Amino acid sequence: MDETDLTAIPKLATKAMLKHDNVRDVELLLLPERVVLLNKSGAAILGLCDGSRTVRQLVVQLEEDFDAADLGNDVMTFLQDARGRGWVVVT
Repeated sequence: MDETDLTAIPKLATKAMLKHDNVRDVELLLLPERVVLLNKSGAAILGLCDGSRTVRQLVVQLEEDFDAADLGNDVMTFLQDARGRGWVVVT
C-alpha cells in the first residue's frame, strides 16, 4: 500500500514528533538532528497522521476543518513527499 491509496493508513514516523513553539507561535516537526518549520496545512495533515485514520478520512476531516473541497490530491501529494522524507509511514 502507499499514500496514493485512499484506504492506506498514514502515521507519523517513530523518529518524528510534532511540537508547537509557543514563543514563535509556529508548528514544528522534530526529527533527529533536524527541525522542520511547518505551515498550517502541513501541520494539520501531520497532526492527523496518528495511525487511526485512512487517507480518505484525513481528507474528509481536513475539508471540514478548513471549510474546503477537493483537497484529496493536495493531501496525497503532501503525504507522498512526507513519506519520501521519512516523516510518515503508510500501512
